[in-house]
Amino acid sequence: MRYSLLAAAVAVAGVSAATYPNPLGCSGSCFTHDPSVVLRGDGTYFLYSSLDLLSIRTSKSLEGPWAEIGSVIKNKSVIDMDGNDVLWAPDVSLIDDLYYCLYAVSVSGSQTSAIGYATSSTMEPGSWTDQGMILESSPSSPYNCIDPNLIRGNGTNEFYILWGSYWEDIYQARTAIESTYVYPSGNQKQIAYNTPDNGFYMEGAFMYHHSGYYYLFLSVGHCCDYDPLPANGTEYHVNVCRSTSPTGPFVDDTGLACTEGGGKTILASHGDVYAPGGQGIFHDPKYGDVMYYHYLNKSVSVNYPDSKFGWNIINWENGWPTL
Repeated sequence: MRYSLLAAAVAVAGVSAATYPNPLGCSGSCFTHDPSVVLRGDGTYFLYSSLDLLSIRTSKSLEGPWAEIGSVIKNKSVIDMDGNDVLWAPDVSLIDDLYYCLYAVSVSGSQTSAIGYATSSTMEPGSWTDQGMILESSPSSPYNCIDPNLIRGNGTNEFYILWGSYWEDIYQARTAIESTYVYPSGNQKQIAYNTPDNGFYMEGAFMYHHSGYYYLFLSVGHCCDYDPLPANGTEYHVNVCRSTSPTGPFVDDTGLACTEGGGKTILASHGDVYAPGGQGIFHDPKYGDVMYYHYLNKSVSVNYPDSKFGWNIINWENGWPTL
């Protein structure tokens, strides 16, 4: 049985009743949407964002000050598709000695989308080579090829790519990486789903391995147009499921499958913090495990261009993350 309207109402109540921390400090150029954070070996933090052909900001600390220094792609993606001059959802990983930046090409509301990638040895602007397409979707696809995430599995050269938004939500495929060549090599598989009639769409999947579990973090709810505001609790928030395998099955802390609308909420709107999502996780040498995300400040604006960079330290309690 798919996630029911009653379950959705209970979830909204749970989201509203919980207590969540405010984002920790950010100074300088703090705009971000669907951020990706990477710490380079020399101690420089890189913050990537949707828009501006994947803007790049750098800082010597997570708190900032962040300075915008350029973008990953120049002019437009080599993928010949509408939206190739305004790219979405960067996901940056270091594999061996090369950085891979996955990104999405699409326009709002369209299922004609693609996931592409670029490579660099330094992450600096001007150093990225646009390698083109990995996956694409069309109106006949069960999924939408946006919001990519690359995760390393258990074995040597074992990788998986996650993607998806609305339609049938989150999919996964085994992925081969050979130098600058990335291609999906395994069966496509749905790993998270929520019925669309309750407004709790899933997107922005990000997987993180910790203490024997693979944690599947999801941005759930309405994004990113908040004029007018949607029903309270149906805006973006962050849920998590887990599995002992990178391919699932994933369940939440009650045992409800992520493919049946399951997910433990770990961050949602509170106070002036509105619609947090687009999350990622990494291990910081100073703070330990950190979740970063974008959010809006209700006292300032709930418009997309005012999305800010937020982050919090993860505490692991009974095998589940809390902030």
